[in-house]
Amino acid sequence: MANYFLDNPALKYHLDHPLMQEIVALKERNYADKDVFDYAPLDFEDAMDNFYRVMEIAGEVCGEVVAVNAEGVDHDGPEVINSRVKYAAGTQRNLDAAIQAGLMGLSMPRRYGGLNFPMVGFIMVSDMASRADAGFCNLWALQDCAETLYEFGNEEQRQFFIPQVCNGSTMSMDLTEPDAGSDLQAVMLRASYSEEDKCWRLNGVKRFITNGDSDIHLVLARSEEGTKDGRGLSMFIYDKKDGGVDVRRIENKMGIKGSPTCELTFKNAKAQLCGDRKMGLIKYVMSLMNGARLGIMAQATGLSEAAYREAVAYANDRKQFGKAIIEFPAVYEMIANIKAKTEASRSILYETARFVDLYKIWEDIEKDRKLEKEEKAQLKKYKKLADAYTPLGKAMTTEFCNQNAYDCIQVHGGSGFMKDYACERIYRDARITNIYEGTTQLQVIAAIRHVTTGTYLAQMQACQAEIISPELEPLKKRILAMTEKYETMVKQVMEIKNPEYTDFQARRLVETAGHIILSYLLILDANRMDSFRHSAEVYANIAETEVHKAANFIENFDVDSLAFYKG
Repeated sequence: MANYFLDNPALKYHLDHPLMQEIVALKERNYADKDVFDYAPLDFEDAMDNFYRVMEIAGEVCGEVVAVNAEGVDHDGPEVINSRVKYAAGTQRNLDAAIQAGLMGLSMPRRYGGLNFPMVGFIMVSDMASRADAGFCNLWALQDCAETLYEFGNEEQRQFFIPQVCNGSTMSMDLTEPDAGSDLQAVMLRASYSEEDKCWRLNGVKRFITNGDSDIHLVLARSEEGTKDGRGLSMFIYDKKDGGVDVRRIENKMGIKGSPTCELTFKNAKAQLCGDRKMGLIKYVMSLMNGARLGIMAQATGLSEAAYREAVAYANDRKQFGKAIIEFPAVYEMIANIKAKTEASRSILYETARFVDLYKIWEDIEKDRKLEKEEKAQLKKYKKLADAYTPLGKAMTTEFCNQNAYDCIQVHGGSGFMKDYACERIYRDARITNIYEGTTQLQVIAAIRHVTTGTYLAQMQACQAEIISPELEPLKKRILAMTEKYETMVKQVMEIKNPEYTDFQARRLVETAGHIILSYLLILDANRMDSFRHSAEVYANIAETEVHKAANFIENFDVDSLAFYKG
């Protein structure tokens, strides 16, 4: 039987990270729930045992159900019948299996029917689900919208909606519109308060809404008349049972076909205000988007894992000139690179998830009591790291996902172009990852300030201070040389004192920071578990090449040449 947790030792490795003891103790409030819920853990060992058992169940659902249905779902897709979405038969089987296995509401508190898992556990299931079928992961992982309900909704809303999600109700975040994509300040769907009905009503159109016919929607709408920017936007909760929203159509997409991407029409739809007016974009959507970007990192990593496994299986099976093609250097180099990029993606994915866990838990604790000075410092530290690692990780993992899917096709040769092999679907599914929830270019814009303010350099230096085995010292020295080159690159760009030039070189600086941080993370992984040594060595070669290339470009670039790029 296929089990996507048990067949991947890297997952247990990341679940066993030393920071997990602190994360779990804080999340469990020193295991106070054991006196209220009979399924709450007694201590750290009991909590970890529970995590392993749930991950094993999730791994079985992904390997035995979701992966089996993936090709059929890709072929059939969803359809619109009488303004409602009907999932592909395989998608419905996937959802039923996930609900029956208790995989909904993983991160929600037990008092609302959840399992109170840290974000690391939720992201790990997303990783496995994406390996099985990236389109299904979109539907399952959107339950993370409940985090926004928990953080910003009132207690009545929490008690009403969150248990529904834990019992299997699906969710969506309705943000974009025909004229408001990346620029969400341009959202114009109107929210007006009805004195007669004592509720809000929504009118307008939303476009590109993933799982747009979900049971519970979080909707960004313009609540303040006469406004045209983000300060006039609020967040609303729409319950499908109240009616007023129709699916106009499902987009005919290149990939992730099991995930219905909908255009919606709101016609006097009843809704509830979530949180405070005017804070929809400024505060709540930013929280939603950061969570979604972490989810896309997991999706990209799962797809990379799928690409790696498909490439290895085919290269071992395919014979040319009397031997398996994996024995040819041109092929085994590609496969080694796919593996190294996949391991690097997973390292930054779970590092980011741990940072998110720690700052969100401290924020949650702060709702109940005043934090001590040291606790506030911890919250500030991990929030800054989560803010820095999220755009960096989203950019790096999704670009690697696309590269790995491309190389997987190449390993298959002409066969990879045919629908007979899963790599063709993986390639199409991968393409969206570096586009939605903020393109790579937007991630660079978010990440560059952590280059210029020194956040990434400080993280590199923190990794340098870690004690590693003598066998890894030569590799560490190579990464240190890359770090010094990075410092020089940043200095060269900043000395020009030209904002347009800084923006032009931002991609190279951010990617260089990413390659170095990923190299450090992999060497630390190799220090804890020797099986990562191979990928750490291979990735260092990839990183050195890319860092030298970027450094050479910056060193030899004439600022006046910017005019040629403008055309």
